[in-house]
Amino acid sequence: TTFRDAHQSLLATRVRTHDLLAVSPYVAQNFSNLYSLENWGGATFDVALRFLHECPWERLREMRRLIPNIPFQMLLRGANAVGYTNYPDNVVYKFCEMAVKEGMDIFRVFDSLNYLPNLMLGMDAAGKAGGVVEAAISYTGDVSDPKKTKYDLKYYLGLADELIKGGTHVLCIKDMAGLLKPQAAKLLISAIRDKHPSTPIHVHTHDTSGAGVAAMLACAEAGADVVDAAVDSMSGLTSQPSLGALVASLQATPLDTGPYSLPASRLP
Repeated sequence: TTFRDAHQSLLATRVRTHDLLAVSPYVAQNFSNLYSLENWGGATFDVALRFLHECPWERLREMRRLIPNIPFQMLLRGANAVGYTNYPDNVVYKFCEMAVKEGMDIFRVFDSLNYLPNLMLGMDAAGKAGGVVEAAISYTGDVSDPKKTKYDLKYYLGLADELIKGGTHVLCIKDMAGLLKPQAAKLLISAIRDKHPSTPIHVHTHDTSGAGVAAMLACAEAGADVVDAAVDSMSGLTSQPSLGALVASLQATPLDTGPYSLPASRLP
């Protein structure tokens, strides 16, 4: 998440295209084994235009040129696209079409209230544009606490059922507030994995509470396929857990991730 959510969370999304492009060749050479590189969507579009006076489309296009070997991922706010209000359906569809054309691969689609019609619109737009659809469930509460009954395990499993039925390629648990504790992570991820054994599960968190690494390790052990992390120098606090800490913690275990990168000679 270093190129998007990490600096959005720590630095108000103010890292410039110039600086991102400067390190892009290094990322292509040394992090080619990543599942994806989150580098667009969220606040990047707004901040690029309003504060940095840059073209967000040019950022995507140039990063795709410099990093041809790692899938790109973006955050799409359902019917809100990358803005702060609902847009006409045709605008969302056209936006996704143009994003794929300029190099986007994976669309993480979310709605802050888990409102299914907004989620389904974004999923359909991303899918019809040719993107990989990753529908996200926004997590709150504590599924490990039986006294908290509004957002319980049944609630999240019901949402997962609807999103998988709606055609998502990947299911994401989006812990935007850093509330997912290790025990809750085990309960939630194992329950989804048991019910949907063939659906890839991707978990996103923020290290606000300091328990991010522990929670992501618990998710991995419970059956998650991918967890989000940020490069060590841009990790922690309101950013994502440390990539280096996660990789080191899993070394010599059945979940050993292997090296960050494949040999440079494998680059296209």
